[in-house]
Amino acid sequence: MGSGKTSVATELSKQTSKPFIDLDNFIEKSENSSIKKIFQKYGEIHFRNKERLYLEKIINSNSPSIISLGGGTPCYFNNMKLLKSKGNVCTFFLKVSPENLSKRLFNERMKRPLISHIHSLKSLEKYVSKHLFERMPYYIQSDYQIDTSNKSISEIAVNILDLLR
Repeated sequence: MGSGKTSVATELSKQTSKPFIDLDNFIEKSENSSIKKIFQKYGEIHFRNKERLYLEKIINSNSPSIISLGGGTPCYFNNMKLLKSKGNVCTFFLKVSPENLSKRLFNERMKRPLISHIHSLKSLEKYVSKHLFERMPYYIQSDYQIDTSNKSISEIAVNILDLLR
């Protein structure tokens, strides 16, 4: 959440001419509903089930593409195991400090169901730190970890392309 996954994936798509799929947008189009409304109406577990269903659909299509996952995607229903079981899937963890992540997320928190209730930057930093700590065991299973500190979107994309060569 907020690490720049979508921006980097968009840049990678431009540089490689491979289609870009944002999993959250794919879910919204497929369900004809926003993520926020899905959370409000059915709850997080329902959303995570849908997320798994559409993730499987995308990666089983065998169509080469750049996919941006939600920050929680790797942490549920053995999604990391699924991704790693596919020989044609390469995963990246974009590392961002809790402080920088909180600053990025604060002004857009109302669009994000998991943090829309948080009203101060300090509270958001605590929440982000806790979630990063809980999610780290999943994130570090990625094929590559990229420190995004002081790097532009373009620089991060170049780093990823270099790793894939």
